[in-house]
Amino acid sequence: MFRMYTRWFEKKKFKVQVTEESFGDEAGMKSATMIVEGEFAYGLLKQEVGIHRMVRLSPFNSNNKRQTNFAAVDVIPKLDKDFSDITIDPQDLRVDTFRASGSGGQHVNKTDSAVRLTHIPTGCVASSQTSRSQGENKDVAMSLLKSKLLKLMQDEHKEHVSEIRGESKEVAWGNQIRSYVFHPYKLVKDLRTGVETSDVQDVIDGNLDVFVNASLRNKA
Repeated sequence: MFRMYTRWFEKKKFKVQVTEESFGDEAGMKSATMIVEGEFAYGLLKQEVGIHRMVRLSPFNSNNKRQTNFAAVDVIPKLDKDFSDITIDPQDLRVDTFRASGSGGQHVNKTDSAVRLTHIPTGCVASSQTSRSQGENKDVAMSLLKSKLLKLMQDEHKEHVSEIRGESKEVAWGNQIRSYVFHPYKLVKDLRTGVETSDVQDVIDGNLDVFVNASLRNKA
C-alpha cells in the first residue's frame, strides 16, 4: 500500500517526504508517515481514511497460503501557520531517540538520529527519521506535533477525530472501507460507494482516482 500511494502521488504530481517508516522483525513494513503537498492534496487524501483489507498469497508465507492483512490510513492536514507562538511545556513532552530503520545511508542507520515526540496529556505522537541530524529530525517532528495539537485546540468538543481524521475504528474484519483481493479471484471494491474493478494491478500501480472521485461525489 505504501507503494500504491507513492505511485498515486507521482501521478498527481504531489511532493512527498517520508518522515518515518518502520519494518517488521522478519519482513514487511509496519508503518510509515509521509508529508504530502500538492493541489487539493488533503481533500483527496481524506477520502482514503479508514481500514483497508488485502487478501493475497503472501510472499512472506513459506507455505504459500492465502493471508488477509489490514492497514489503517490516517490523514492530518499540515497547516500553513507559523508555530513559533505555540509553546509546549517540556514536562508534557517525552522525547525518544532511536536508530532509523529505513533507508537513508549508513550514518542514519548507525546512530540514534531518529526522534519520536509524544505529547503526554493528549497522546499525540510525531516522529521523523529521514535526516542524519537529530536536531533536524526533532524540528520536523515538532512541526508535525504542533499541527496535530493546533487542530485539537481548534476543536471545541474534542471530537476532532471524526471531523479531521474520520471515525477511528479497529484495524480488523468488518471495518474496512476497501478490499483488495488477489486470490482466489481479482477484485478491488470500495464498500462505501460500491465502485469495483477486477484490474487489481492497475489499482496497486497507483490508479486510485476512480475510487477517490466516487467518494467525493458520494459525500457531495
